[in-house]
Formats: sequence, C-alpha cells, structure tokens
Amino acid sequence: MGKRLFDIVVSALALAVLSPLLLLAALAVWADSGRPVLFGQQRVGRGTRPFRLYKFRSMVVDAAQRGSHSTAQNDPRITRIGRVLRRTSIDELPQLVNVLRGDMSLVGPRPDVPAQRADYTAEQWALRHSVRPGITGLAQALYRSRATPEQRLQADLDYARRHGLGRDLRILLLTVRQLVRSSGN
Repeated sequence: MGKRLFDIVVSALALAVLSPLLLLAALAVWADSGRPVLFGQQRVGRGTRPFRLYKFRSMVVDAAQRGSHSTAQNDPRITRIGRVLRRTSIDELPQLVNVLRGDMSLVGPRPDVPAQRADYTAEQWALRHSVRPGITGLAQALYRSRATPEQRLQADLDYARRHGLGRDLRILLLTVRQLVRSSGN
C-alpha cells in the first residue's frame, strides 16, 4: 500500500470513527466562544503550492488583530475550550479533511505559513516542500511542542530526505506516545 493510499484510508476511517468527538469539539467551541467553529489559514504545501489548512478555532475570533501571529504558552487570546483542544491536539483533527483532499499527509513537516519563507535558505525551503506537509511530523514525534526552531528544522529536513511508509508508521506511533504523555499532565 502506497503512502497516498494509506493517507486516504486512514484519514477516512479516522473521520468516521472520530465523528462524535468532532461534533462535540465543534459544539464546545461554539458554546464557549461562538462562531466560526473552524479556523482556516493559508499554508504552504508540497512544491510550495498554497492551500487552506483547517483547525478547530482555539483562540478568540479577532486574535490576529490582538497580537502576534505566534502563540505563547499562556496567550490570553486562547479560549477556555481552546486550551483543552490544544493540549489534547483535538484542534488539529479537521486537518484529516486536508489529508483526504491531498493538501496534506498524515506525516510530514508541519505546514508553514508563507511568511516563514524568510526562516530558510532557498535549498532548505525547496527540500522541506518536496514532500506533503503533515498533521504530525518527526519533530512532533520526538519533541511534541518543546523543539527548538533548530531541532524542528533539522527534523523536517531529515524527514524530507528520508521518508516512506515504514518511517511514517513509526512516527505515528511515537506521536501517539507523545500525546498520551502530554495529556496525562
């Protein structure tokens, strides 16, 4: 089974199995802070092709007008339910639709926003975007959200150089382990 077929089968099954959780998360966001329930943002995909990434909204509606594009640990723009969604990574689940559409993979470097282009050399940017971005990646599997920018970059470039279905399965298992560890805090 190829990587793309694996992505389609697993993301479709996950959406079906997780649909009650997705509905509960959507209702929780709506009850906590109103609409919109989803947050969409322009990201850079494979071959530097732009696409729209979706997440459950975890910040106040006007977060972009209230501060930085990067999010600090105790950012006051994060809603009460948003903290739970982020800690458990439930906010990322709508990206399963991005996987079905072919914009993303289950595993790959996390997708960049266009402004992050300035953080890379031309060679690094091209290598990083030679593969589909993922819901999880090597950096998330190894460090969760504790990676330094240098660790994240090196993990992303390493994945782009050496990727495949077997490695993806190992990264998915490591990611689940990270989620279980961090959710237990």
